[in-house]
Formats: sequence, structure tokens, C-alpha cells
Amino acid sequence: MMSSSMPQSRTAALKWPAVATGALLLLSGCSVANSDSGSSAAGGNLRVVLAQEPPTLEACESNLTSTGVVVRSNVTEPLIERNPTTGELEPLLATEWKATSDTEWTIKLREGVKFQDGTPFNAEAAAFTIDRAVNSKLGCNVEGYVFGDADLKVQAVDATTLTVTTAEPDPILPLRLSFLEVIPTTTSTTAKVREPIGTGPYKIEKWDAGQKITLSSWDGYWGKKPAYAKAEYQWRSESSVRAAMITSGEADLAMGLGPDDSIGDLAVDYPNNETVALRLDGTKAPLNDIRVRQAVNFAIDKEGIVNSLYQGKHKVAAQLVPEGIVGHDSALKAWPFDLDKAKSLVAEAKAAGVDTGAQVSLIVRNAQFPKITELAQVLQEQLSQAGLNVKLKMLETSQQLTYQTRPFANDEGAPAVMVQHGNQAGDAAFTVDQYMLSNGAQSYFGTPEFDAMIKKADAASGDERKKDFEQIFGYQNDKVVQFAHISHQTGIIGKAKSVNYTPNSSSGDELRVAEMTPAK
Repeated sequence: MMSSSMPQSRTAALKWPAVATGALLLLSGCSVANSDSGSSAAGGNLRVVLAQEPPTLEACESNLTSTGVVVRSNVTEPLIERNPTTGELEPLLATEWKATSDTEWTIKLREGVKFQDGTPFNAEAAAFTIDRAVNSKLGCNVEGYVFGDADLKVQAVDATTLTVTTAEPDPILPLRLSFLEVIPTTTSTTAKVREPIGTGPYKIEKWDAGQKITLSSWDGYWGKKPAYAKAEYQWRSESSVRAAMITSGEADLAMGLGPDDSIGDLAVDYPNNETVALRLDGTKAPLNDIRVRQAVNFAIDKEGIVNSLYQGKHKVAAQLVPEGIVGHDSALKAWPFDLDKAKSLVAEAKAAGVDTGAQVSLIVRNAQFPKITELAQVLQEQLSQAGLNVKLKMLETSQQLTYQTRPFANDEGAPAVMVQHGNQAGDAAFTVDQYMLSNGAQSYFGTPEFDAMIKKADAASGDERKKDFEQIFGYQNDKVVQFAHISHQTGIIGKAKSVNYTPNSSSGDELRVAEMTPAK
């Protein structure tokens, strides 16, 4: 059983295509439109600049980075919270939990908590949250990412006691529940909600679409009052613009900076959990032939990309999770850069009757992370050099998400989707289940044998679990090849000297404003 009072955490030469220089802005000493130049300390406001506007703040979509960075643990809160530094699960809206059978967990809830609309938080609200996100027809992103197809049976035993029953034994259910942001029973069950009500230290004051989101401190919060009265979020797609807003005093925190956004000691590196890769649609020609998918891997000069675009701060990736995630295989080697081998495999597939001239659609989200446009152009060039017909499609967030999650958008070509995957939970199940199962929420295809391996790993624990997931990542590279891994990222934020905050591995997904204080 876990129990506690309030957790401490809340107190070869790379051939580059031509890149247009007009998109690179030199902003030294200039002002950025639509930004408030007031001091954060003077008004008690924290000013954050993001790479993109969130598509929604819906609680059951909060595992999406662009949504979670605003809403998670600010507006809404989970029952159980994972400490991003230690990896341990800590009480939040739940005070303790234990397995009461192979498939049942009993959870005790915190008393005296209210939602921002004044309604009480209780077991009924917790059961409603789980049922809405996991068992409904809403198609919540968190369902596919965390829970898959299996429904959960939930029961409010009394006001402070909840039971959750799984179809099969699930040793990491408490970890899965840490991804569910709790909402009141008044929330719609037939449509997603753009602006949720939660129990967190901040409530949504106003969303000026296309301009700014403002959160204000909520006086009825059950925990410690946060230091900042308001948190204001703006967004700028160019990382150089976000960096300039820090140096000019127009923002206090800037997310997603690149290594060449020169702001000196105002740039703070932190251990990111994000991995960049191409996810290949193995159901359409030419990517339906494993030789072509192997050729994609051989054609990408990962070392060149890391060193030239990211100044060596990122690490070449051999798998979809970085070191520190349960199941990461440190012995797994990245595909070497071998353009001749890539060309040979494409020629071999063509000789066997594969339509290697069919279009490959390289799907990339604008402003998802620094240098993504340049990276996309490099990948298009390198895959073209291998003999593939590649069309680059740079899309806005809402368009790109139709390619990222089921049901996938129809495309005239075979999609190769650039993904930036962050395993926020520390366990490979949260990667493998959605990205590699045949019916995974973000998986194009799989095999029965591979599905069986994944299900076995999901049910395992301890050393057996780690070994099983290590084998899965090796099998993916050898037998399935749905992914062309590129790099494990290092995160960089810009932070004004007026703010005390130490970023952690979850900061890019869940920026907890209550953990920040004005510098003295």
C-alpha cells in the first residue's frame, strides 16, 4: 500500500538541401507583437511562451504535449502523481491504494477537496472521470495512449473509496491512473470539452483564441497557494522569437528552444524524455515491403543530423525510448548510415515487383520542436537519394494529428509520419502498446507474434518485464521495422533570472506552475 500526506513534489558528410533564410528572424533588441512587456514580479504574473497554441485543454487529451503543458497539475489533477525525478508514485487526490485481488485495486481518496465550480470531489467524480476517458465513445487520446482497448469496471463504494477492476491482471494500473486528470460529473459525456474544470491551483480565466491563454490562481485550492497570481501563455512558432522574448524581458519562460538560440546562461538544459522517429505505414507501397523500410533506416545520417542541426546535444536513437525507461535496451545499436545499402535494397524491392516509385508522404508538424523544418528537408533529400519518391507535407497541429492517431487520414501516398514521442511514465508499456500493437492507437501495423510478445511483457513484472520489453525493441528493428529512429532529444528552456524553477524530464509535457517562485 502507498500512503502519505501531501507529496513533497508539490511544495558520412551530410548533404543538406537549400533552406530558405527568410524564416530565420534576427530579433536582437526588437519587440514582439502581442506580448506584454510588464514584469512578472510586479504583477504577480508568470509569462510563458510556447511553440504552438494548444488544440484543446480537454482533460482526457492532456497526454498530448501541447495540451498537457498548460493543463496538467495546473487546472486539473490526477488521483496519483508520478515524481519525474525519482519515478516514484505519490499521493495526490488519492491518499493510498492497494491491490485487493489479482484484478481489483482499492483506492482511498482525499477529503475536503472541491472542484473550481464548487462541487465536491469524491469517489463518484473519480469513477466518472475513469469511465468517461476509458470506457466511453469519445475517443480520448489518453485511452489509446495509456489503456488501449480494455475497459475498466469502476465503483464508488462510498464518498472516499473507489474500486477499479481490470479484465486481466495489471501490475501497473496505479501508474496508468496517473495519466487521468479528474473532472466533475457535470462534464459532458457526449463531446469533448475545450476548457475543463478541475481541482488544481489554477482555473482558466480566459482563452483568447490565437492570442493568449490566462490562468488565475484559485482561492479554493485544497493545497498550498501558488506564488504566482496568474500564468499567461502565448505562442510563437520560431524558437529564435521565443528566445528573444526572454532576453527582451517579454517572457519569463520559453519552451522548446534550440541549441543555437544563443541566450547564454538564460538557457537551461534538462533531461528530456522525447524521441524523434519516422513511423512508416507498412500497409501501402512502397513502404509495405520490409526492404524499403530497411532502406529508409540506412538512408538517414543520424550522426550528421545530431551534430549539424543540434550541435551534438541530442543522442542517436536505436529505439523509441531513452535510457532510464523500463525496457530500454542499452545494447541495441542504431542503424548505420549506408546510402549504398539503402539504394541496393530499393533496387532489390523494385526488381521483385514493388512499386518503388509510388509516393512516400513525409508528414511533419509545423513548429513541433526546434529545427523541425530543416530536419524534414534533410530527410526528404536523404530518402530521395536512396531512390524513393518523397513528398514533404508540413501541416498544422490539427491536420497532423489526423495522421498521428487512429482513425488515420487517407493519403495519396504511403505516410512516413515524423513523431516526437515522450514516455512520461517511465515504463515501455506506454510506448509499445500504442505504437507497436497491431491495433495500437498510433500503430499502422503489426504481427500476431509481435502482439503476443507485447501482451506477455505487459503482464510481467520486475526483471522479467524489463527483459521482455528489451526483446520487443530488438524484434521491432529486426522483423517489423515500423520505425526509423533518429534521436533522443535534450530539452532546453529559456528562463528569466526573475524565476526560480528547475526543469525536469516532464517539464515539456507538464509544466507545474505551482512549483515556481519569484527569485529574491
